[in-house]
Amino acid sequence: MQINTSKEMIRILLRLILPAKTYARFIGVKIGVGCRVVSKNFGSEPYLVEIGNHVHVTKGVSFVTHDGSVWVLRNEIPDLDIFGKIRVKDNTYIGNNSVILPGVTIGSNCIVGANSVVTKSIPDNCVIAGSPAKFITNTKDFKDRIVKYNAKTKKMKEAEKKKVLLSNEFSFFIEKEYLKIEK
Repeated sequence: MQINTSKEMIRILLRLILPAKTYARFIGVKIGVGCRVVSKNFGSEPYLVEIGNHVHVTKGVSFVTHDGSVWVLRNEIPDLDIFGKIRVKDNTYIGNNSVILPGVTIGSNCIVGANSVVTKSIPDNCVIAGSPAKFITNTKDFKDRIVKYNAKTKKMKEAEKKKVLLSNEFSFFIEKEYLKIEK
């Protein structure tokens, strides 16, 4: 990798040393209050990304604000560039390694499952997952289904949490059904 300018070198160093949320704001991402940002993958136009309040952007999430596929048309149209703003509204969770594509708006109170590729805008109160991401359920039904598994360990210290989870009395683990295999 060749570093062309001292400004580019400073940006690379800051990416390495700054916390993700601080780095994101430094490069121009608009971030609301009460957010947890772990990813530093905001693409080449980070100033086109807007994140609302109380949003959790987990590890490996990528925001892609341009359409790189225009590369194949550059001989015919040398100055072709396509961009789209990405907006994530309030109280939303984006799971590990998800990819958010140009022009997408993710509504409030949404959950994006891990490894999802979000190609279309998502209305409020949706749980989505997959590649491409598809509607799974609404957040109210999701809450109704999962609340019975509440381990109530969130405020415990790690040692106490471990003791509870490994005790014989603990019975709140999620158990997934087997995948149906067509023969």
